[in-house]
Amino acid sequence: MKRRLLPLAAALLGVGSALTVTGSVAGSIPADTRVSGWAVSASGQPVQEIVSAPVSGGTFRLDLPASAPGPRAQSALTPQNVSWPGVLDPVTVSAPAQTAELKFFVYRDGNGNGQHDEGETLREVGVNAGRGTLFVAWVSSDVTVKANRGYQATLKRGWNAFVVEVGRAVKVAPFLDGEVEVLLNPGR
Repeated sequence: MKRRLLPLAAALLGVGSALTVTGSVAGSIPADTRVSGWAVSASGQPVQEIVSAPVSGGTFRLDLPASAPGPRAQSALTPQNVSWPGVLDPVTVSAPAQTAELKFFVYRDGNGNGQHDEGETLREVGVNAGRGTLFVAWVSSDVTVKANRGYQATLKRGWNAFVVEVGRAVKVAPFLDGEVEVLLNPGR
């Protein structure tokens, strides 16, 4: 099942600021569907629901809080645990920091309480922006991550969003305001 999200916009409101992701879903989906952003473990398992929003009239808006994810969702940012899109060894990290990666999921809010509950199946969705992948991470302090094939991501304290394009070289660009066609690919 594929869902198309048409204009997806993210606004970075400055250092340590919140991040807003909005979009629309083409095609029919159940009325109780929610889009959610989860801080995930190093192995990609959802640990903490950071934000969720209903899909209403085919659109949604996710306002990530400016606050840090909980301690259980954070891990030390080290060259050994960076498994972000496009990252290939060798990896360098410019300064010590804590991090949390955000992944997107959809679920049906069966009881209508506006949050994920046990028994409501999470389905991971990959968010592709143009020819790249939308990647969102939180860091505790300013840091730059470099890796093979030209990968370089400069993150500011707080939530950061990037479009990562992998080809002969890896292009990492901040995801700024604007319209981007996005394809939502449910995980298997």
